[in-house]
Amino acid sequence: MDGTIGGDLTARARAHSNIALAKYWGKRDATLNVPAVGSISITLDALHTDTTVSFDTGLADDELWLDGREQPVGKVAVVLDLVRERAGLDLRARVVSENNFPTGAGLASSASGFAALAVAATAAAGIEATPRESSVLARRGSASAARSIFGGYAELHAGSSPDGSDSFAEPLLEGEAWPLSVVVAITDPGPKTVSSTAGMQATSASSPFYRPWVESAPAGLDRMRAAILAHDLETVGELAEHSCLALHSIMLTTRPALIYWNAATVAGIHAVRALRAGGLPVYFTIDAGPQLKALCRPEDAAAVSAALAAIPGVAETRTSTLGPAARVVSKS
Repeated sequence: MDGTIGGDLTARARAHSNIALAKYWGKRDATLNVPAVGSISITLDALHTDTTVSFDTGLADDELWLDGREQPVGKVAVVLDLVRERAGLDLRARVVSENNFPTGAGLASSASGFAALAVAATAAAGIEATPRESSVLARRGSASAARSIFGGYAELHAGSSPDGSDSFAEPLLEGEAWPLSVVVAITDPGPKTVSSTAGMQATSASSPFYRPWVESAPAGLDRMRAAILAHDLETVGELAEHSCLALHSIMLTTRPALIYWNAATVAGIHAVRALRAGGLPVYFTIDAGPQLKALCRPEDAAAVSAALAAIPGVAETRTSTLGPAARVVSKS
């Protein structure tokens, strides 16, 4: 990063949510927020976070306003401190962030939120950050945020360095190179009762399947990467479903068990499988929450959306194409 300070101390950025096709769960280093395994994701155009960061001489402490309400600063301060250290700034910041989708509900709002924060904070501080540097910075707030720095298909490396410097995301394939659609079935817009951070800690400490999950991850990543580069929807979908079910198996064997699904989630799984049995190439994935995401060809998205919307308990569906990289939208 270039530590030179410019004249602008306020910037607004937009970043998009992402869903992991090859998932991660667990931390190699909780302090540095380094994931235990790598992951591969797609960025969603329809789900985004807008974040404004203002370094202000009138502030005694950092502030975080999320969806119109003041919230504890938490890991936001970690990201801001790293920016201040690099830029030589001694100013507190006001962070105002808004999501256009439910927050904390298993739709990766932390991914888009911390990616937008990293981009906005560095821009406000006058720092010229490379995409890799922004990815490392975003990871300190949320590991999945490292992927939301990029559009299309992205891969997050777990790395092995003790300082976490080699744990970053990078582009795998541009969205335009292989367009896909994702239909999101929102079955409960409320926040999760157990956060992903707390869930990961419990799983790594108590699930007998956690260590095999970590050990099998590199081979799964290799297969998913090759399938994406080959534009092989059937293989990508099968691998995504396997990764999803493996993830939830270690959640279910955590003590106490982490059960994020509800009845509509399970019904959505069966609906996707029924569509596929009828000849439609569609595949499901579910993160740490009750929302189901269906991966399909753009021309099939309307049919998939209609099938999922008809399920009792599905509050709404949103159809997304693959989204762009995080970016600054204004400076003042």
